[in-house]
Amino acid sequence: MSDKPTLESRNFLEQATVGIVHATPEGHILRCNAEFAEIIGYPREEVRGLMLQEITPDEDGAQALSSFQKLWTGASDALSLEIRLIRKDGTLTWSKLTVSLLRDREGWPSHLLAHVEAIKDRKSVESANVALAEPATQVKEDRYRTTFETSPDGVLIARAEDGRIVEANPALLNILQFSREEVIGHTSLELDIWADESDTFKIAEALHDNAAARDLEVRLRRRNGEVFWGQLSASYADFDGESCVISYIRDVSAAKADEEKIRNLAFYDTLTGLPNRRLLWERLRQALISSIRSGSKHALLFVDLDGFKSLNDTLGHHIGDLLLQETGRRIAACVREVDTVARLGGDEFVIILEDLSQIAEIAAAQARTVGGKILAAIDQPFLLEGRECHTTSSMGITVFGNQSESTNEVLQQADIAMYQAKAAGRNAMFFFAPALQASVNARVAMERDLRAAIRENQFSLFYQPQLDRGLLTGAEALIRWNHPTRGLVSPQEFVPLAEETGLIFPMGSWVMETACMQIAAWASRKEGEHLSVAVNVSAREFRQPKFVDHVLTALDRTGANPKNLKIELSETMFAENIEDVIARMNKLRTYGIRFSLEDFGTGYSSMAYLKRLPLDQIKIDRAFVNDILKDPISGAIAQAIISFGKAMGLSVIAEGVETEEQRAFLAKLGCHSFQGYLFSHPLPLGQFYES
Repeated sequence: MSDKPTLESRNFLEQATVGIVHATPEGHILRCNAEFAEIIGYPREEVRGLMLQEITPDEDGAQALSSFQKLWTGASDALSLEIRLIRKDGTLTWSKLTVSLLRDREGWPSHLLAHVEAIKDRKSVESANVALAEPATQVKEDRYRTTFETSPDGVLIARAEDGRIVEANPALLNILQFSREEVIGHTSLELDIWADESDTFKIAEALHDNAAARDLEVRLRRRNGEVFWGQLSASYADFDGESCVISYIRDVSAAKADEEKIRNLAFYDTLTGLPNRRLLWERLRQALISSIRSGSKHALLFVDLDGFKSLNDTLGHHIGDLLLQETGRRIAACVREVDTVARLGGDEFVIILEDLSQIAEIAAAQARTVGGKILAAIDQPFLLEGRECHTTSSMGITVFGNQSESTNEVLQQADIAMYQAKAAGRNAMFFFAPALQASVNARVAMERDLRAAIRENQFSLFYQPQLDRGLLTGAEALIRWNHPTRGLVSPQEFVPLAEETGLIFPMGSWVMETACMQIAAWASRKEGEHLSVAVNVSAREFRQPKFVDHVLTALDRTGANPKNLKIELSETMFAENIEDVIARMNKLRTYGIRFSLEDFGTGYSSMAYLKRLPLDQIKIDRAFVNDILKDPISGAIAQAIISFGKAMGLSVIAEGVETEEQRAFLAKLGCHSFQGYLFSHPLPLGQFYES
């Protein structure tokens, strides 16, 4: 738990009608509300940093420590006790503490949450009413009658023999909304004040076993039928020579509501009302324990919405929030009441399916059935404020039980399977398997090595020549990773991971700077001053806010001629935010930088946007070149691209040209610029000079 509460929780802490304290398990106070500071008589700013032991007398502290043992051992989730607190002026004040223990993801104690009520007045009235019931041993009755009448807590005196009420104070009558005449001589059962009659048995049992009931929480009913929470203490005493039961009743509905609000803030997602990450961890921990005890399997389903970020950015966060709320409702409708649906964060939902078959294969089939219902439910159109929206989801499933898995391992397994579903094309479901784990381990190792490669500058640029009618016009810069143990690693292996992790930004900056240095180096020789260098830039790099500044800085720092820099973009760049892309291209083009569109015809081709793009060149993709001699459609596409380029005033270059037959066919179609193995493989800088 963070020491910094959310705005909502801060507002609630200040509005709460009881003292609230967050402390470490050792008793170090992290924060409190103004009500608690007032109870102990300290300025609020002085409370943070105090130890609970500092404000508790030794004998009361020993009692509290003994009670806390039940929390540490897990024997109880919360406890209630009455102790004295030491105010700043040294005086003691009676308080009731309701303490719960918050645990971290692995179930270890992390924080104490205490709900503190000042009960000095009630302690006084208890003593006063005992005196009222025993006038022979106390001072005169009229002195205590005043206390009885003015007590803020309800006091009810009933004969032990038959339960008929012989006295009730104004506070009690106000709480229950009866007149004195309506209660005297009647029993509580006749007045129908018990919303749950089992509470009467709890009180009777406590009186029988201990001659007193202390701070029982009961549900009571007012005269108008309204049910509320009351806190009740009762004990035997003589009254006018008869054995009676004196009950002290306090309306704690507001405190219970505050307590529930605290619980909701701690354990439930404020947007969807579903269990949050903290409660999910606790439920998952309980499921692991249950599976070991019962032998039944459980399943964990990890659901991630497909394309949620794009929808959120396009339609606005308000619509995104509505989508998440409706998604939570749809998922909840697909499972049983015993199952748990939680929102992990963002657009991620996690479902725990309880008590499945003891046979793993059958449990997996049960989980698959539920998973299929969830995928189908999310695939239905969403009507959000009159707007119809569509989304799908990807789901990972792991079946667990009867093994030594930890909560982290189970969640990680489902997460791995979910990403496999994403990779398979989305709107899909995958089960975790050890092979997936091995793949993830390899990915983690590569990411670690990639970070080291960036730190230690393990990269180099290879250059593949580009020719026009046989003359060298430039080269495409292609990154290579000189791995210390694996040797040269192809970009197909590490660039996708770099994009996913954000490592593409420092890597791309290095490529741009190095390419610009090479442009400047070639231009220093007369025979190389016309040579251009093409640099492939991913969509994620190009959309980086500072991308334009980074390119201009690299040109300025290296002294490279901007006209010799060619930035290659793919068609996926224009799938969204096209206006922003065009604006950036236009700004760079004013400096002389040229643009080439690669993978032309394979992605989001649209004449409507292509004619608006400030392009200089289009590339015929290697997929068409490879099949150009054996597939008439590929030949026709190549012809169309060449014709389109001429009509738009763009140069056309074919990549992946490997045979003389391919080159000749393209030349016949009107394409005379080439790049491919027929002319040269990508070469390190030293060999490029020699080629």
